[in-house]
Amino acid sequence: MFDIEEELKKLPAKPGVYLMHDSTDTIIYVGKAISLKNRVRQYFQPSRNVSPKIESMISHIDYFEYIVTDSEMEALVLECNLIKEHSPKYNTMLKDDKSYPYIRATIREPFPRLLFAHQKKNNGDKYFGPYTSAGALKETLEFLRKTFWLRSCKKVISGHNIEGRPCLYHHIGQCKAPCQGYITREEYMVNFNNAMNVLNGNTGEVISRLKKDMEEASENLEFEQAAVYRDKINTIKRIAEKQKASFDASEDRDIIAMAADGDEAVVQVFFIRAGKMIGREHHYLTGVEDELEQEVISTFIKQYYADSPFVPRELFVPCEIEDEDVISDWLSERRGQKVRIVSPKIGEKSKLVELARKNAELVLTQDAERIKKEIKRTVGAVHELSELIGLDGLSRIESYDISNTSGFESVGSMVVYEDGKPKKHDYRKFRIRTVTGPDDYASMREVLTRRFEHGLRDIRESSMQTAREQNPDVPNSSDQNAVSSNMNAGFAHMPDLLLMDGGKGQVNIAIEVLADMNLDIPVCGMVKDDNHRTRGLYYNNKEIPINKNSEAFRLITRIQDETHRFAIEYHKSLRSKEQVRSILDDIEGIGPVRRRALMKYFKSIEAIREASVDELEKVDGMNSRSAKGVYDFFHE
Repeated sequence: MFDIEEELKKLPAKPGVYLMHDSTDTIIYVGKAISLKNRVRQYFQPSRNVSPKIESMISHIDYFEYIVTDSEMEALVLECNLIKEHSPKYNTMLKDDKSYPYIRATIREPFPRLLFAHQKKNNGDKYFGPYTSAGALKETLEFLRKTFWLRSCKKVISGHNIEGRPCLYHHIGQCKAPCQGYITREEYMVNFNNAMNVLNGNTGEVISRLKKDMEEASENLEFEQAAVYRDKINTIKRIAEKQKASFDASEDRDIIAMAADGDEAVVQVFFIRAGKMIGREHHYLTGVEDELEQEVISTFIKQYYADSPFVPRELFVPCEIEDEDVISDWLSERRGQKVRIVSPKIGEKSKLVELARKNAELVLTQDAERIKKEIKRTVGAVHELSELIGLDGLSRIESYDISNTSGFESVGSMVVYEDGKPKKHDYRKFRIRTVTGPDDYASMREVLTRRFEHGLRDIRESSMQTAREQNPDVPNSSDQNAVSSNMNAGFAHMPDLLLMDGGKGQVNIAIEVLADMNLDIPVCGMVKDDNHRTRGLYYNNKEIPINKNSEAFRLITRIQDETHRFAIEYHKSLRSKEQVRSILDDIEGIGPVRRRALMKYFKSIEAIREASVDELEKVDGMNSRSAKGVYDFFHE
């Protein structure tokens, strides 16, 4: 169990980000702190004075974790990225992208502009950011516009038509008035590209030119002008500074570092996606006492990325590893592109590896016991289940459920667990299309059929796409765009085990569907006692008893509860959209408008049932035919 009082004592007095989890392992709140020790402890003090929302959040905290950073600014950036990645329930005020704005370069325009943007959109323009401060962004925009004489107006400039008169910015020397033809497009683009170079961090040439101008002004005794150039140089240098929590947005990287103590070690992995740190994982290792750091890191990379569905373009590691070329080639083959393994020695990249190492040390010294318990309840539970039913290599488990109300709005749910943990990005919902009434077996057959048809199609398309990348002569399929939009939807990764909530009946349905598709996937069902509680597993036509005190039983119970919850929530959402199903829905020719008019006029179904044709015709929108249809429906 996670002892909150004990864990509070271990908190470091350092800046960082903390993550609050509920009993289902869901992240419900992400916050940043100048001092983790002081900030997190405040939530659990009896004298706390917080809002009702935060009080509700505190009541749901089961455990917390944290990531140490080198500065509050890094904590702020990391907090933003984690909130966007996990969408915690109690971080509603921080979800809006407007809190983290961008600079938008309108590169599609003949005379492009640099603008303030609340959100990053896929519209063909180029974006820089996100910026943690709107004030800093506006200062940067103002500086770039003044320095490089960029326009900020909304005028449509074709290069031929001169519109109106020059604006105030031209008269005060901040715009070259391209709207008047005072500057050619070629000259304007030189200035614009200089501004883009500053935003991209390629500031050397720009700074060199400004230094030359500053020296010339100083030699001419124009000291005020020289000071202006000096301030511009300092501002450009400040703009070009990069935070360790943000990188080139075109790259995906994993940052790997470790800490060891005797026979045990923790490897910390930071995930950089599209230039932002979005999260981390730590992995507990044993049997490392006589191994060097490079040996442990090499072993970890091979084991971790052998099963990982995603391989980044770069791995940052703390030291040069054994068989680096071989491992790099292997990862490149798995990714389909060149993968680099880098051991940075200086600069920001080296500092981020050091940051990962510091977090690994904290995990090792403060969270070792909790990690062992976590491994026992997740990976350990999966191992127990594997031994119980005699399956090797068990990792991904998919569970399904059907939910309906008397057959109305039947839905199916697909829940995925990997290594004993929920993988919520792969959860899927199914609205039953082909089954009428409360037929759970037929509904389950439809859900499983659709799930594996999707999976097989995505696998085929993925193979074709890989073939096209390796051989450009392979023709594109006519529906490539339509299919590609469904890629990475979670279906292409086939499960190691199907876990059915029902017993023999549902297991047989699943086996039939898999057989029809020539898929060899084990199927396991849950056997219930007279009180509808799981007492064992049904596998390979026999019942296998299970110890109710085992981690495997607890894992199955968590999966079962999560599958029910997911299905019921989806069903409730559909019911709320449909509102209340009325018997009037079944009358031909009576649509939503007439249904509302009938209920408004008669107030109840019983009054409609007792009404004559003449009385029904008095309702707005009803004619003799529709009125007779309603009357006949109730009296035939």
